[in-house]
Amino acid sequence: MQTPPFIQSQRDPIGKITLLLIIINVGLFAWQIFSGVDVSHPATADAIRWGADYAPLTYLAEPIRIFTSTFFHFGLVHLMLNMWALYIFGNVAEKTFGSLYFLGLYLLAGIMGSLLSGYIDIRNSYELLSTFDQSLLPNVSAGASGAVMGLGGALTLLSLLPVLPKQAFILDRKSLLMILALNLGMGFMIPGINNAAHLGGMLMGAALALLWYLVRRFKLSAMFNLILIALGTCATYLMYQYSLSLIQPIKPLWLEMLNQTKDQLGF
Repeated sequence: MQTPPFIQSQRDPIGKITLLLIIINVGLFAWQIFSGVDVSHPATADAIRWGADYAPLTYLAEPIRIFTSTFFHFGLVHLMLNMWALYIFGNVAEKTFGSLYFLGLYLLAGIMGSLLSGYIDIRNSYELLSTFDQSLLPNVSAGASGAVMGLGGALTLLSLLPVLPKQAFILDRKSLLMILALNLGMGFMIPGINNAAHLGGMLMGAALALLWYLVRRFKLSAMFNLILIALGTCATYLMYQYSLSLIQPIKPLWLEMLNQTKDQLGF
């Protein structure tokens, strides 16, 4: 993920939830390193052991990976880029949306990123049955990029709308649009980047930001924020159930993939 844009604001201490998320991500990474995981290029087996997303395993046995994969990173550079973006975007988003709504948006964006990535793996596996194209095999994926892109999508959406009364920050629209487009463009051009996770996170973040904006614009009760988080949770659940409904025709293929992967990696 590229360096986030400059956002016009006064200097403020980092938000508590933003700081907590950074500490959790960095702490988990340090724990992994002390446990023997390579600091620069973690082995695939280690990534899976620490909760990375591998669609056949995730959807056939361990759906919790949809969530845990958002806290594993493929090396120090991957972690540093995401944590820098989280520091910039997260600090602004937390003070804009409030801590509770910010946390819900962050987590739901990360989960939706994982879900859209899984859906693409499912569709690719359908095509694999007819084309035998090895490039369509599911990949192991992880990282906070989907969640961070959700924050970027949320702030970008807000920058396109009229400023609310007492809005905490004046957002730099041009910079936000440029960085968001650059990150998505790189995902399409550079192999190995999980652009589906980026896109899924961005869409969830933008949707929740729009709904939050409407609540503020029409001066509705803050209780509506909890309703919006509940709606976002329902959306991720429905997306998961829809993906599950598509798996039956490819289940034998995925079971074979999963057994081979277990034999090769020994997990």
